Amino acid sequence: MAAPPPLPAPSLPPGRASAWLALWSGAIFGVALVKLGSPVILAEKVHAPQNLWELTLLPWPPRWGYALLGLWLLGAVALAWRLPPPPRPLPLKPWTRALPWLLLAWLAWQTLAAAFSVEPRLTRLVLPHFLACVACFVAGRFVLARTRHPDYFWAILTLAVAVTLLNGWDQRLGGLEETRRQFEQLPPDLRATLDTPEFRARLASNRIFSTFFYPNAFAGGLLLTLPPATALAWRLGRRRSRPLAAALAALVALAGAACLFWTGSKAGWLIALGLILVIFWLGPWAPRYKAALAGAVLLAGLLGFCWKYAEYLSRGAPSAAARFTYWRIAWQNTLEHPWLGTGPGTFASVYRTRKPPEAEPTRLAHNDYLQQASDSGLPGLLLYSLSLAGLLAATRPPRWHSAWPAAAWLGLLAWAAQSLVEFGLYIPALAWPAFLWLGWLRAETLSPP
Repeated sequence: MAAPPPLPAPSLPPGRASAWLALWSGAIFGVALVKLGSPVILAEKVHAPQNLWELTLLPWPPRWGYALLGLWLLGAVALAWRLPPPPRPLPLKPWTRALPWLLLAWLAWQTLAAAFSVEPRLTRLVLPHFLACVACFVAGRFVLARTRHPDYFWAILTLAVAVTLLNGWDQRLGGLEETRRQFEQLPPDLRATLDTPEFRARLASNRIFSTFFYPNAFAGGLLLTLPPATALAWRLGRRRSRPLAAALAALVALAGAACLFWTGSKAGWLIALGLILVIFWLGPWAPRYKAALAGAVLLAGLLGFCWKYAEYLSRGAPSAAARFTYWRIAWQNTLEHPWLGTGPGTFASVYRTRKPPEAEPTRLAHNDYLQQASDSGLPGLLLYSLSLAGLLAATRPPRWHSAWPAAAWLGLLAWAAQSLVEFGLYIPALAWPAFLWLGWLRAETLSPP
């Protein structure tokens, strides 16, 4: 008697695989948003958690982030292969087709510049992070683009945004004082690993930083994630009624706006104002209303900025003056090393030797584009800037009623703008989701309307 045929291997239905891909991705990048808020250049100062308390409350080192990213890729690819492939490219202009190759060329140039680094120790901290950024872009384009449940991804990620908001509100309502008290009670060996001038300055200030390295990094996280989180709240509420949708969206937006205000980020305020103007300008309103609304918002925002930071402006804007010093040294180094720079991540070494005695210390140039020029020369600057600007131009959603693509694009626009005065490219909690969304949006723009 013939043996019965073997039973078919259990297979996850495509609809369920699509949902799990979105949920798995949202969970991993949500953890990254909360736990990887320190610059990779400080990897040696972020020690691995030793117990459950440290695992929950302290940031994770970048090497844990790479393991987390690898875990995500394994699970995501295992789920994505069961799904239809992402959209085939529609006819595109030549410059649009070249954009992903520009990004890959940027990574290749970083690798070449790394071979001539003046301080390989710093380069070894940065180069794997750049590789992870490009991997996130490729995975967003070819893996995450296969899910047909984007709301599931944003729902999980919004929970992580809520964690950062709750931490920010807690710090504002007394948590910072409690953190100062707990820091002084830590065991001496643990306190020594955290006791840096930067950390002491954070504790002494009343500016909130939530789960991030410092207040301006938290402001960058808010600018990146609040647009999609607000859009998700609107979509969830709209299933019941427009008033509920407006109330939920307003709750998320106001909670985030309060945290942005409490970070004390001047650039964050101005970028948020600019983002509102972009929404008015590109939104579906009649042109005669756009100018009036945009003008009113601009006037109110600038008046509020001048009122809030009147004392800061009267002191000559010291933090802006410090940035000009960073930028001047970065540009001088670019002119001296125009082709390959001094190696990825080495601005800290360059600045240390050229810093004026009265200038503030820093490890990063507080301008991602100038740091690219200083670290990898003018080709590195051009490849990175052109690929990022081109991808933002090419992925602008043509249909603004499509909530998540428009909201994600606005967050990316704000992140790219803040990179003019900060270092979001070097923070995994910001850079990895940003490149993932760029890849995902790239696939969306190739979809038939």
